[in-house]
Amino acid sequence: MADTSEIKKGAVIRHNGTLYVVTTFQFVNPGKGQAFTKTKLKSIDGAKGTEMTFKSGESVDIVDVFHENLQYLYQNGDFYSFMNKESYETLDVSASVVGEDAPYLKEGLEVVASLHEGNVVAIQLPKKVTYTVKTAPPAVKGDSTSGNVTKEIELDNGLKIQAPIFIKEGEEITVNTETGEYGGRVVE
Repeated sequence: MADTSEIKKGAVIRHNGTLYVVTTFQFVNPGKGQAFTKTKLKSIDGAKGTEMTFKSGESVDIVDVFHENLQYLYQNGDFYSFMNKESYETLDVSASVVGEDAPYLKEGLEVVASLHEGNVVAIQLPKKVTYTVKTAPPAVKGDSTSGNVTKEIELDNGLKIQAPIFIKEGEEITVNTETGEYGGRVVE
């Protein structure tokens, strides 16, 4: 048994006999009352998701998982193919496991996979990923005076985000995969 301080994205928790993967978590310390951790959980079989709140210090049954570095290759229908860079073994991961991280995937991206009993139950993306700007409308004189200091751009993997108006096509930028926000230009 572990306590709530060990809850993190990708952790596998056993609750009422069912295994769940933590998809998001947030530690909350209110001004009054006891601190707690809010979590969104997804069952390993992909059948259902749930939200749970754990009081600080409460015992949680965290199941041991094996972590493996994988490289994203391509999407094949409802599956995403990853390769183990050491053994060159290809693993197909279902779209339900990849979940909300799918838009951030691009060929060659390295992720950390959590495996339980030989099956990938969660993937963890790097916090920041570099992309090339595919399309970016030109900035129009007067945009910043109207308060419009961002524009929608499309990245090389098809992801669309809001970025500052000075970003141009062909530039490399970073994106925060936790928030989906522009992270800055890549400086060489």
